[in-house]
Amino acid sequence: MRKIKGSTLFLPLLGTLLLISSSYSAHSKPTLTAEQSDPKAMAWMQGFPPKPDKRITQPDSNFFSFPKLRWSVCNMRALLPTESIKRQIAGYRPLEFDLLAGIDDVTFLPSGNDKELTWEQSLKANYTDGIIILHQGKVVYERYFGCLDQTQNHAVMSMTKSVTGLIAEMLIAKGKLDENLMVSSIIPELKNSAFGGATVRQVMDMTTALEYSENYADPKADIWQYAYAANPLPKPKGYEGPQGYFEYLQTIKASGEHGESFGYKTVNSDVLGWIISRVTGKKYNEVVSELLWQPLGMQQDADVTVDGLGTPFAGGGISASLRDMARLGLTMLNQGKVAGIQVIDKAAVGSIVAGGSTQAFEKAGFSTLPNGSYRSMWWHFHNQYGAYAARGVHGQTIYIAPKAEMVIVRFASHPSAGNSVIDPTALPAYAAVAEYLMSKNQ
Repeated sequence: MRKIKGSTLFLPLLGTLLLISSSYSAHSKPTLTAEQSDPKAMAWMQGFPPKPDKRITQPDSNFFSFPKLRWSVCNMRALLPTESIKRQIAGYRPLEFDLLAGIDDVTFLPSGNDKELTWEQSLKANYTDGIIILHQGKVVYERYFGCLDQTQNHAVMSMTKSVTGLIAEMLIAKGKLDENLMVSSIIPELKNSAFGGATVRQVMDMTTALEYSENYADPKADIWQYAYAANPLPKPKGYEGPQGYFEYLQTIKASGEHGESFGYKTVNSDVLGWIISRVTGKKYNEVVSELLWQPLGMQQDADVTVDGLGTPFAGGGISASLRDMARLGLTMLNQGKVAGIQVIDKAAVGSIVAGGSTQAFEKAGFSTLPNGSYRSMWWHFHNQYGAYAARGVHGQTIYIAPKAEMVIVRFASHPSAGNSVIDPTALPAYAAVAEYLMSKNQ
């Protein structure tokens, strides 16, 4: 890493939003409120040209540090090389709307707090950029803030992992992928790595045992070497390490026995992305387009960031619109059906909805998810709503509550990357809205 602008640490463009965002959250202590840090209020990149102190660029700007990240999440194509996840131009499926008054006034008690908040107050507290709620198949609530509007793509961060896990489940349901196969039998290049002795299912559920650290506070952690390998910019002079995601994955060693405990490590998602490309013979973004974006009738193309070799980042690179992620959540809620047509294999949805091992998950120590599990890169809460979710740093989520017939999709740009900071407010808020909506049926 090199220093610029005084004491600010800057890591050159990494090709992985998770790495950058977590790094800056760990080193910065922002105090601006949601209103104060609104990209429009900050006047980022406004004017022709923007004023020097209002420019957000790379590699000479910490574009994913707060408060700049609140603009960057909506403008990844301007900052990073990307590939498109194409929609079907003639196949757009409109959402149905039946907006409800009263949701903003729903109250709840945040975890560990004795002061109630309203739903509307929680949106500001969690730096919400956009949020949409569907109930019984219809949009009942939709709001946008900051950089976001109905047409704007937003970085979904590690919600990308859930897309990757869903694609793998669909390939399994179609008989194109065997979850019990050893990874090395599909990708011989990984034979001598930690993944060579793991099954596809262990990669999908992140129960691989890896000698790999994602401790962002440690400058010698493996995550930084992974970041340098993935960097799509030219490598520094003298760099002799791996080139791109796939080369780096071959260097990871095993530590312990696969299958015993859950360990959230992004490299699993990139291995799964490699598996998807190897068994289909297509790039990751092409498969996502063919199996999801086109048949689900998405309204807009999505984007996915790529490394220096053009490999899409299957662990966190997608940017998409709020409404299109709502279409994905609604389809999952409907057991894979769109307008009565089975678009996502029912077996694929069922496998995800079943959830994972709570015993394996407990060992990971996620304090805000005490009854949780993880399966196929989806998070499970095992609560009274049967809820499960796609989740990403800085507050991204698709929260699906089958027993409440509810889907919530939220895009955010919270200054803290970890959901452990956001969950004490967000999860009780989701539960309160679920109760409110279910009361409408009585």
